[in-house]
Amino acid sequence: MGIYEELQARGLIAQVTDEELIRDLVNNGKATFYIGFDPTADSLHVGHFMALCLMKRLQEAGNKPIALIGGGTAMIGDPSGRTDMRQMMTPETIQHNCECFKKQMSRFIDFSDGKALMVNNADWLMDLNYIEVLREVGAHFSVNRMLAAECYKQRMEKGLSFLEFNYMIMQSYDFYALYQKYGCNLQFGGDDQWSNMLGGTELIRRKLGKDASAMTITLLLNSEGKKMGKTQSGAVWLDPNKTSPFDFYQYWRNVADADVLKCIRMLTFLPLEEIDKMDSWEGAQLNTAKEILAYELTKLVHGEEEAKKAQESARALFSQGAAADMPTAELTADDFTDGNIDILTMMVKSGLVPSKSEARRAVQQGGVAVDGEKVTDIYQSFAAADMEGEGLIVKKGKKNFRKVVVK
Repeated sequence: MGIYEELQARGLIAQVTDEELIRDLVNNGKATFYIGFDPTADSLHVGHFMALCLMKRLQEAGNKPIALIGGGTAMIGDPSGRTDMRQMMTPETIQHNCECFKKQMSRFIDFSDGKALMVNNADWLMDLNYIEVLREVGAHFSVNRMLAAECYKQRMEKGLSFLEFNYMIMQSYDFYALYQKYGCNLQFGGDDQWSNMLGGTELIRRKLGKDASAMTITLLLNSEGKKMGKTQSGAVWLDPNKTSPFDFYQYWRNVADADVLKCIRMLTFLPLEEIDKMDSWEGAQLNTAKEILAYELTKLVHGEEEAKKAQESARALFSQGAAADMPTAELTADDFTDGNIDILTMMVKSGLVPSKSEARRAVQQGGVAVDGEKVTDIYQSFAAADMEGEGLIVKKGKKNFRKVVVK
């Protein structure tokens, strides 16, 4: 199996310009490819994670990555998927964020001996002459086609600024510049970047008479169709000072049952044969799969030692030894209806919260878990039989626990 076929089997490929050409490039190590990262914060986050893993996979298959830091495009801001305009950043902030990105990327990509490049598009975009761009580049873009692009649709409803309208031209120019400077023949990006990427291949064709390719990778969405990597308190960061290794581990440990195998397939480097065997897993086996996912991804981002510590801490939290020291709430038969109790009532009866309204808020904000499983449904119920023996461990937030048993 070539790397292209592996990417297909992992469900990572969304759209391609020329499948046979791209297959030949990446399978034979002939691709010099780039992925762009706009430095809008001082850390990469889970939204960047799949792109970094893709670069790692392709580099290991003999291809050469270019990590493009968008020091120039960040001065404008990408309107893709936005309903409002991005906040403008100072050059000093952008430079600081670029330096933070470089450090984090080195965990995934080998930059030694020219095996990969890291470049900043400020090096060419900031020196462009406006009139020259209009004549040499703008002439190759159809306004009608640009307005029809998916990346502008949401912004059109509130009003698309001319500043943002230029983003597609800037990103296309990046591909054009990288093709000329480094022989970059392939661009990868999220599926929401397709229009911008086609703009680059078209500019290269029109200006240089050469063929360049583009491929989008599947967006990391949960079973509800929402982008993964967000929590109630914000993004899940790769910087351990912004999201601790333990919290990073717990984020993946708490993914929904419907998402865990997809995440293992798309994000980990476990062999496909091993993952295929997990397809039949259900029930308690899915908890094992979540532990595997959380451990593997924490190891990738923070190293094996931190992954082991996070896993041990998470297990200790729910071990019998730890549970023995927890406050215990005893429920009686009167607390159950037809042998079941809903999560809100259980939280009130156990003394975790004073009222059902507070319990409802905690569930809706993603702060409640039972036996390590995040509860997202305010109507979820639990059977009295589940609380016999060792009982259930109910958690609210990071530090509030109750062991709930039947009297």
